[in-house]
Amino acid sequence: MALTDEAIVKIKEMITSGELGPGDRLPKEADLAARLGLSRNSLREAVKALTLVNVLDVRHGDGTFVTSLDSAHLLDALGFMVDLHRDDSVLQFFEVRRLLEPGVAALAATRIGKEQLADLRTLTDGLTPSSGVDELVTNDLRFHRLIAEATGNAVVCSLLDGISGATQRARIWRGVTQAGAVERTLAEHTAILDAIELGDADAARAWMTAHIAGIETWLRKAP
Repeated sequence: MALTDEAIVKIKEMITSGELGPGDRLPKEADLAARLGLSRNSLREAVKALTLVNVLDVRHGDGTFVTSLDSAHLLDALGFMVDLHRDDSVLQFFEVRRLLEPGVAALAATRIGKEQLADLRTLTDGLTPSSGVDELVTNDLRFHRLIAEATGNAVVCSLLDGISGATQRARIWRGVTQAGAVERTLAEHTAILDAIELGDADAARAWMTAHIAGIETWLRKAP
């Protein structure tokens, strides 16, 4: 194991054991390095790495602290990794969406509130066959985000936020090149929402699967 990796593991163990908790300040660099049996350089590199993934927060002149460790905060790092993806990997993100979002829709069907339903209905009604591509993509992103929020699960929302960024260009491409993309999206969104409103988790799951799979199939065939 590389020395930096060893340092990361040891700091992580201090957190998972409860020795360090959210908001706690790490011991001074020299003291911590001596205690863990590491060089100060290895410790410094480990702190940099853990800062990048939002586990630690370096406050110059004040010290290094454990972050809140809130799931949404930690998953912000996913957005950075997604931004680095190549165009030829976009299908992999759609595969993840197809695995994840049907379950999200099913869960939303059992948890959604009246105000959330009303917001989704207003959003869906705002999309018309004459809507432009920008409006279609914005509406689509918001639709899926509201369904995720209806689960009440912050981790789900953060995961989908990260993945959605990677598929946005494909959504725009579909809107520009596929005939009837707006009408098809509107019909599928309406079917998903109707199932959620009825509290029919199985139907919500099935309609969401068909919706995501349809986009994925089109993308595989698109030039």
